[in-house]
Amino acid sequence: MRKFLMPIIFAAIFISCNSNKNIPDVSSIKINVETRRFEQDFFAMDTNNVAQSLKIILQKYPDFLPQFTGNILGLDLDSLLVPHNPQDQAIRMFIHDYMAIKDSSDLIFKNFSKETDAIKKGMQFVKYYFPDYKLPPYIITFIGPINANFETSFGAQGDVLTTNSFGVGLMLHLGKYFSFYRTPEALEQYPDYLSTNFDPAHIPINCMRNVIDDMFHDQSNGKALIEQMVIRGRRMYLLEKFLPYTPEFELLGYTKIQTEASYNNEAVIWNFFLNNDLLNKTDPNIIKNYIGESPKTEELGQDAPGNIGTFAGLQIVKKFMEKFPETSLSDLMKMDAREIYDKSKYKPRT
Repeated sequence: MRKFLMPIIFAAIFISCNSNKNIPDVSSIKINVETRRFEQDFFAMDTNNVAQSLKIILQKYPDFLPQFTGNILGLDLDSLLVPHNPQDQAIRMFIHDYMAIKDSSDLIFKNFSKETDAIKKGMQFVKYYFPDYKLPPYIITFIGPINANFETSFGAQGDVLTTNSFGVGLMLHLGKYFSFYRTPEALEQYPDYLSTNFDPAHIPINCMRNVIDDMFHDQSNGKALIEQMVIRGRRMYLLEKFLPYTPEFELLGYTKIQTEASYNNEAVIWNFFLNNDLLNKTDPNIIKNYIGESPKTEELGQDAPGNIGTFAGLQIVKKFMEKFPETSLSDLMKMDAREIYDKSKYKPRT
């Protein structure tokens, strides 16, 4: 079997943005969103009077605080609002243990305006394509435990879409070389291929991923590999539409080199699926080798990145949209995945 080969010489013009298609002008679309720094208020509380401090924070964050204490810290807010509750110690320990991370976050995110602007730009594209979608009025930054992550169709991440906010977990955006990510505790949960994406640039990416999951719930479980490839591929295609100025490699979670190698080996990838009769497989133990987060695709060689099925699915969706450009994004997301594959008549570049 022909193996996946990393390119030795790279093209002068790389796929710097996710496509060179016409990008609509969204500058006139008004977005009203306010950024609030929850971690600043939370870590500044008087730990000798947790109940009173939380009551003050609750006035400012009536929706987010209950979700933070319950879903992220695993504590009961109603109990915490009672003075001298036994759970007070858990709050004190968390603030003590994570104060160093909060201090590092303060240095990295002195001003959150760059990230806010990037999220707002994504929100403008969401409104352009889906004008009836209700976007949250707040961006709320927070710091939670290192194991506080949320499953999405794109993989686990530290950011969440709540009832009225983009919740941004800064503890997983401090840069891939941040020392805490090298500790045994962190490496056990987040190996290098995951923590390489723990940077500020992935904040708007994760926010738009959460919007996509909210709009179109993942219903790929139990389907054949080719259908899951198309389903994941069209979610990635939609992400590219929401963030058209973001390099495709960042959206894929690859490096630049991995992305270029994937395009240079597009035929190798596709022939691998065909020659091994994989497209109609439904066994989850087989599918997980090609869909979802992983450091590599071993069957294609040590240099082949993981989640290669999503990359292939994205190419199928692109081919379909080239053939049927009149298809709206809403219709694309609702179409039968196998129909998209069949009508695309996909053949990889050689």
